[in-house]
Amino acid sequence: MIKQTTIARPVELCGLGLHTAAPVRLRLRPAPPDTGHVFVRTDLDDFEIPASAECIAHCSYATTLMRTGVMLSTVEHLLSALRGLGVDNCYVDVDNLELPIMDGSSEDFTRLLVEAGVVEQPAARRALRVRRRVEVEQGERRVSIEPFDGWEIDCLIDFEHPLIGVQHMRFDALDPEGYRREIAGARTFGFTEEIEALRRANLIRGGSLENAIVLTPDGMLNETPLRGPDEFVRHKILDIIGDLALLGIAPLGLVRAERSGHLLHAQLMSKLLRDETAWEIVAMPVAAPLAATTR
Repeated sequence: MIKQTTIARPVELCGLGLHTAAPVRLRLRPAPPDTGHVFVRTDLDDFEIPASAECIAHCSYATTLMRTGVMLSTVEHLLSALRGLGVDNCYVDVDNLELPIMDGSSEDFTRLLVEAGVVEQPAARRALRVRRRVEVEQGERRVSIEPFDGWEIDCLIDFEHPLIGVQHMRFDALDPEGYRREIAGARTFGFTEEIEALRRANLIRGGSLENAIVLTPDGMLNETPLRGPDEFVRHKILDIIGDLALLGIAPLGLVRAERSGHLLHAQLMSKLLRDETAWEIVAMPVAAPLAATTR
C-alpha cells in the first residue's frame, strides 16, 4: 500500500507578494490524513480555504482562490512544490491575501519542505485515475489529459522571442527528485511590453528582477543568466503541476499542454470533474520515493 504523507515538523519563511508588494509570513504545518492542502488566513481568524478547483476565483496572471468572499492569490508555486515532492497533507498559514513570490520559482518552497522532512501516514494514498481523454482549447492554445499508467506532462510553448522560440519537454510528475532537480528552480517570466498595463491594473507591484525573468524584445533585463536555455518550458510545467494540485489528489494520466496557461488549466479541471465517467478514485498504484525524510 502506498501511504499518504505530511511534513514532519512546522517550518516557515517570509517574503513579498508579487502583486501586492506586501510582506507575507508563510508557515507550513503537518496535517492529518485526508486533509489535503488547506490554506489558513491567520490574519482573518484562521479562516480556511481548501486547495480545491471549486475555490478557483480567477486565473489571469496567477491562480487565485476564494471561499465565501475571502481570497488568496498566487498559490500555484507553493502547491507545485507540495505536489511535486509528494506531500499529500499540509496546513499553510499565511497572514496576507497573497503568497510570497520568493525568486519566482518554487525552489525556496521546495527547500523548506526538505528542511521540514516528509513522513508517511497510516492511510492509503489515493489518485484520480483518468478513464478517457478530456481536452479544452482556445485557438492555438490547448491542454488535455488522457489515460496513462503514471502521471506525466508533455508541454510545448511557442513565443516569438530569441531566448524562447519553441520549447518542448516531457516530465514524470511522480518523481520528486526529478522535480527538485529539473523543475523547482525554473522562474516565472514576463515581457517589458506587458509591464505598464499590469501596473495600471494594480498588479506586479512587488515585481522585480529578483523574482522574475523580464524579457525585452531582443533579450532580457536580468543580469544573472538563465538557469538553462529551457527554463521557460520548465516553469510552465511547474505551473501545470501547481494548478492541477487543485484536483485535491494526484492525477494518473498524461497531460498534453500546448501554449496553455492558468485559465486553460482551470477549465480542464472543471470539465474533467464535471464528467464523472471520465475519472475514478483509486489507491495509488505507483510507488514514488519520498523526496525528503525525517532527520
